[in-house]
Amino acid sequence: QVQLVESGGGLVQPGGSLKLSCAASRSVFLFNSMDWYRQTPGKEQELVASINTRDITNYANSVRGRFTISRDNAKNMVYLQMDMLKPEDTGVYYCHADRGLHLPPYWGQGTQVTVSS
Repeated sequence: QVQLVESGGGLVQPGGSLKLSCAASRSVFLFNSMDWYRQTPGKEQELVASINTRDITNYANSVRGRFTISRDNAKNMVYLQMDMLKPEDTGVYYCHADRGLHLPPYWGQGTQVTVSS
């Protein structure tokens, strides 16, 4: 079993920035990809950003150009730098590890991000 622990959420004004962190209990390089999802009330869970073992990144259209996903394999960490935040970015952000091979993924417990003036 792998534990994923998110941190860095909070309340920020529109236009502000936050950096989310995900600490994994084992090497993040072992997973097909490390991802950030978010859940907003009344909406489907959304894949926000992902990074694979070749450091190829992918972003939802709604965040492209504003969010940056990165990882530090040596520290078993994944980050999500969020800039130019908007109220619609409000939600619970979850760290996700894709194990591939049809295995169930690992999820963190989530961290709340609220963008409001």
